Amino acid sequence: MKYDVIIVGGGIVGLSTAWHLVHQVQGLRVLIVEKERDIALHQTGHNSGVIHSGIYYKPGSLRARNCKTGYDLLLDFCERKGVDYDICGKVIVAVDEEEVERLEKVYERGVANGLEGIRMISGAEVREIEPHIEARAGIWVPQTGIVHFPDVARKMLEDVQSYGGRIRYGARVTGVTTDGQTVTVKTTDGTFTAGRLINCAGLYADKIAGMTGDKQRMRIVPFRGEYYRLKPEKTHLIRNLVYPTPNPAFPFLGVHFTRMIKGGIEAGPNAVLAFAREGYTKTAIHLPELAETLAFPGFRRLAKKHWRFGLNEMKRSFSKRRFYESLRRMLPELEMSDIVYYRAGVRAMALDDNGEVVDDFIVSVRDNIINVWNAPSPAATASLAIGRHIVEQTGMVAV
Repeated sequence: MKYDVIIVGGGIVGLSTAWHLVHQVQGLRVLIVEKERDIALHQTGHNSGVIHSGIYYKPGSLRARNCKTGYDLLLDFCERKGVDYDICGKVIVAVDEEEVERLEKVYERGVANGLEGIRMISGAEVREIEPHIEARAGIWVPQTGIVHFPDVARKMLEDVQSYGGRIRYGARVTGVTTDGQTVTVKTTDGTFTAGRLINCAGLYADKIAGMTGDKQRMRIVPFRGEYYRLKPEKTHLIRNLVYPTPNPAFPFLGVHFTRMIKGGIEAGPNAVLAFAREGYTKTAIHLPELAETLAFPGFRRLAKKHWRFGLNEMKRSFSKRRFYESLRRMLPELEMSDIVYYRAGVRAMALDDNGEVVDDFIVSVRDNIINVWNAPSPAATASLAIGRHIVEQTGMVAV
């Protein structure tokens, strides 16, 4: 059978793209090829479950615009499909004067991005919201919420299948060829053809893009983020979400506290180089992938620039005490025995040749092939907006 569209990847971005396609083009034959035996097993299923407000992103960027639009689409989808979520709000806190100055810049960016109801608050006001948190100042962000994104992904797949869309599990892509009219996709579960291919492969997006002949000067580098969890008897220490003031010199937000929609409080993530693209543990090593990362000029330049940060993150990965001390800055009454190791995720970070983090969504179109090169956080929150944007690039629907 020849399909109209083949989508590589059963994460939330691929599923959202399929969802928009089947809803907007009647009778479209859509196939999702997924290398795992289930959907949402990687970035979608290993993130912190936060519905992001869009406060951090550069005004006017695809991240900022799609986060705002995607936020509204996501809440509407959850309401209609009965997916449990909670818009509980969060506080971003500053614990010293240097962080207060940076916090003001975060607030200005949130205002520029059109967030409503955000406000700078004092340390005393922080304690009214989170009684156990010590801070000099904070930002109250009422739009932030929590959800279980695999639940969202499953509802998307149910809809796709009800409209005739199909999914093949255990179908790892091994090759792609195209004559400009028809794309042939070879997988470990057979060969499939379609008029169009959309690559939403996440951690392997650059690999699939390379198979299509799309050469960009960037590479996916995997970073593992590890989470601890508060013991059940200590969950009262955090009511909802507490984030530190981000350091603009580094591409990560820092360890934070998150109430989870299914119960409990998790703390994290840190950010350490993963030794495999799906390296969820410290001992998971894929030598060819690691060698490729270490040989990439962009990674070497990043490491040279941020080696102290990287070393500290690695130490924090191997030392529970260091991880604990990062959390205790915001929550002084926390004891090290109050946290237990929980889980880890791996994020796909796109780097260019110069070692700069690619700080936006990157979607390239070449003939009948679309490659989603980079879909960093808030991709889960923004997934329905990103999926709509991708579908618009196909030319199959009116913009």
